[in-house]
Amino acid sequence: MPSQNNAARIGQTIRGLETTTRFALAVLALASGVYTYLGVRGLLDGDANFVFFAAIIYSVAVSVGIYVFWSYMMRFLPLMRTMSQRLAMTVVMAIGSVMIVAMSSWLNAAALAGSAALEQHMAVTLEDYTGDLDAAHANALGAQSLLPDVQRAADRFATLADEERSGGALTGSAGSGSVVQLLSQMSAQMTSLGASISNSQARVNELFQTGSERLSVMRELVSAPGAVQPRADEFAAEIVALTGAIAALQETSVAPSVARAAEDLSLGFIAPVADGQSAGLVVRQDAAMANIREAVAAQSTALSEAAQAIIDEPRVEPRRFVPLSSAEAVLRYASDFLPSWAGAISIDLLPVVLVLLLAVAHEAMRRDAEALDDAETLTAADMMRAVALHNQMMASAVPSERLEPEDEPEVEPVVEPETAERAEANKVTETEAKDDTVTTIPAFQRKRGDGPARS
Repeated sequence: MPSQNNAARIGQTIRGLETTTRFALAVLALASGVYTYLGVRGLLDGDANFVFFAAIIYSVAVSVGIYVFWSYMMRFLPLMRTMSQRLAMTVVMAIGSVMIVAMSSWLNAAALAGSAALEQHMAVTLEDYTGDLDAAHANALGAQSLLPDVQRAADRFATLADEERSGGALTGSAGSGSVVQLLSQMSAQMTSLGASISNSQARVNELFQTGSERLSVMRELVSAPGAVQPRADEFAAEIVALTGAIAALQETSVAPSVARAAEDLSLGFIAPVADGQSAGLVVRQDAAMANIREAVAAQSTALSEAAQAIIDEPRVEPRRFVPLSSAEAVLRYASDFLPSWAGAISIDLLPVVLVLLLAVAHEAMRRDAEALDDAETLTAADMMRAVALHNQMMASAVPSERLEPEDEPEVEPVVEPETAERAEANKVTETEAKDDTVTTIPAFQRKRGDGPARS
């Protein structure tokens, strides 16, 4: 009896929750349709009326499809008894779930997190362009690191020229001769090169300031309140201006100019003719100019290598900004919006839990019902119908061998006193059984204390 009561309670509970289940499924399908409409509307372009009706039709189709699919699964899956049937229905449910995610869930996620995903896209792009501006600025300032070496070389040549002029530090003879002239020439070239490097610094700073202002405006657009699409359009316009500043910074670098000037120091070295008044002074002047030539060649090599190292630094490749729709942004940055994805998928796949609950409940009800004996499940109406059918079969039975009419003995029917009413009912049944068209099951009337019918 406990099993009978438990199975009955499960069945009553399932029937009682049927309306609630249908209502919950309808609400979930409607919610999915609404968010699907919002996601589709952001993808379509064209006339406003066309976008509206197209999004409505798609969202209605999604809602109806979700409701019908899960209604079928709730009806059929709990009724499957064998493992193969359950496995087949489970495969069908998995395929349907994947299709629902493909046609609805990602649009729901776009509606839930589309604006945030676009802002994320702008923030990532802003970070990339910030790095590009810093790299271009660093490359442009790399040539500035050569300025101290150039100024130091210019000062050294100028100092040697002054010492030679005042005390003859190189030739032993004071005065402005060929050596002083050569040293002054090298000092002037180095000073000119240093001046060009210093002048480029102002242009580099100006371009970097322009790029920084563009980045500042872009940061404000990323975090500003309001609709995200107009901000994305302004963001794209600022990127164009920033890209121009970055390209100009790369062209402003004076490292190539320094490399060419350093090569000219040694390749274009022209030593003046020694103008000493004595042979000994001429020899000393030639020796000093040879030493100066070697010093200039060493200085030229050092500057060329330093400038080439700056030139070899990787250039900042032009970056192309690709505007994204809200749905595309949600897909690209899905890992950053896992809660939104979980909510969007849960709206569509929550009925899976209801299907599994119904399957478990039906299985428990079947298990409890199979544990009952037939006698525990047989009702009084079932018993009365069974007895009446038995009486009809016995009354309609025909002997396999009949006697000839002339040999058939006349036998008076024996009617037991306690079954007179039953015999009368059987007699009526036999009369009606002669009709070839209708076979009537007689109503069986007996008293509560009567025993089973005897044939």
